[in-house]
Amino acid sequence: MTGTGFTATLAASLMPHLILAPIALPMLTAGLMLLLREERQRTKVTLNIASTVLGLVIAVLLLVQAKDPGLPGSLGVYLPGNWPAPFGIVLAIDRLSTMMLVLCSTVALATVLFSAARWHRAGVHFHPLFQFQLMGLAGAFLTADLFNLFVFFEIMLAASYGLLLHGSGRPRVSAGLHYIAINLAASSLFLIGVSMLYGITGTLNMADLARSIAGVAASDRGLLHAAAAILAVAFLIKAAVWPLNFWLVPAYSAATAPVGALFALMTKVGVYSVLRLWTLLFGAEAGESAQFGSQWLIVGGMLTMAFGAIGMLGSQRLGNLAGFAAILSSGTLLAAVGFGQNLLTAGLLYYLLSSTLAVSALFLLTDLIDRWRNDGSNLAAYEQTDDAPFLSADLVPTEGINLDDREEALIGQVIPAAVAFLGLAFMACTLVIAGLPPLPGFVGKFAMIHALFNPLGLAASQGFQLGTAGWALVALLVATGLLALLALTRAGIRHFWAAHDRSAPKLMVLEGLPIALLLTACAVLVWQAGAVMRYTQATADALHAPAGYVRAVMAAEPVPNPPKPATAPGSTTP
Repeated sequence: MTGTGFTATLAASLMPHLILAPIALPMLTAGLMLLLREERQRTKVTLNIASTVLGLVIAVLLLVQAKDPGLPGSLGVYLPGNWPAPFGIVLAIDRLSTMMLVLCSTVALATVLFSAARWHRAGVHFHPLFQFQLMGLAGAFLTADLFNLFVFFEIMLAASYGLLLHGSGRPRVSAGLHYIAINLAASSLFLIGVSMLYGITGTLNMADLARSIAGVAASDRGLLHAAAAILAVAFLIKAAVWPLNFWLVPAYSAATAPVGALFALMTKVGVYSVLRLWTLLFGAEAGESAQFGSQWLIVGGMLTMAFGAIGMLGSQRLGNLAGFAAILSSGTLLAAVGFGQNLLTAGLLYYLLSSTLAVSALFLLTDLIDRWRNDGSNLAAYEQTDDAPFLSADLVPTEGINLDDREEALIGQVIPAAVAFLGLAFMACTLVIAGLPPLPGFVGKFAMIHALFNPLGLAASQGFQLGTAGWALVALLVATGLLALLALTRAGIRHFWAAHDRSAPKLMVLEGLPIALLLTACAVLVWQAGAVMRYTQATADALHAPAGYVRAVMAAEPVPNPPKPATAPGSTTP
């Protein structure tokens, strides 16, 4: 039996209860760690890493099970309360949810390893909050009804409030207050939108909603669209759409490096929610509501792309660069979602994977580079007084430009291994975020541009006109990549190329290993680009034909009660 076959067999033997594990595991781990005294940091670190590794294994098992073409619908659905849909809580796995689980677990493993080097000691309850954050993320990806999506959003946000303030300090408290305020407003909009949808359709189960949208009375159609728009605003705030993203850069850059890297997933939860609900509720089978809001998604996504790219170009701090890179990624995804095309959705899902990994790695690199720049201090003020050592005050090249600050020949000097690692890792992040070959950012952007020109396939799109929106997205994909390249290249020259009077950085293995893990995952996306694109294409096809998802959820049967034991003749039942 091959390794893949063994994994599939193992996953099948554990189904359907394995679907609950990504939620139950971090919840139980966090509860256990809350019982331990804060002084037992080593035990908490061990538990946190072990639980995250196990969570990644479970996510991979679910991914293998979900991509099985012969998967019966009932195996992808779990009824925790043993009530049939739409009356009870429903958890469901498909290709999209399991892909997001694997991405979440990969980033989480990298961030928890990085935090174990030093940052986890900067405050209390870091490890339980981290696990509660993973619980909220996993629940948001697995739930199949809107009310529980709200519940898991609140779990995720409550944990993120504590994680953002981890390490204390005035900048974190100030950014945290803004972050909490905007998310409370988003939660209120979420509840209002959900309440209106329930009043119109009488259900909050996503599959049942998909069946009900086409049958909504014409007199209630306007109210339905208003409810969907209010709900979408709540998701778009989390997805950092312009102009509702003013909170993101201050909050993410003020957070500690591992928290910022984990928060790179938060915007993708908003994108995931929009993609999931929009394709379910407003697909081709939604009648008069088909494709509702598509133009708003396209325009909002494009404006967000422009805002993120210009923000990167105007940023001097690496933390701000990483924050604006997250906004640029989110805007690209939202604009592509709005077109509602299978091939384009496949490309954006590939791009989602690569951009999330690269932005998370950039947040981790930011901490190491800033510490190197500030002579080992994470809290030192960011200085902008470095002068180029090879230029005079009049910006004229000086004599002896081949000498360093100690008047030693630059040619032939060995680059310290730590500096080389940081430089190469920063270069890789630059290539992915800017969308340059040979890394996966280029593959994702190329797939999206190819889909825009050939929405029906390479041999079936002859005579297709791209349209104004299509040309605008193509131009923005190229232009924002160029602006991101300029911004990151300038930062790279400033930090690595120009000589600085400072010693080589001191890196721990636990700090370099997570960055290497994330960048290796990016390399695997290129190495297995064909297999990954086939997976994302199948995912996109299922999203744009949601009948299978609806049937699987609505057809899931509760487990019958065990039969009562037979009563012996002459005996009485108590």
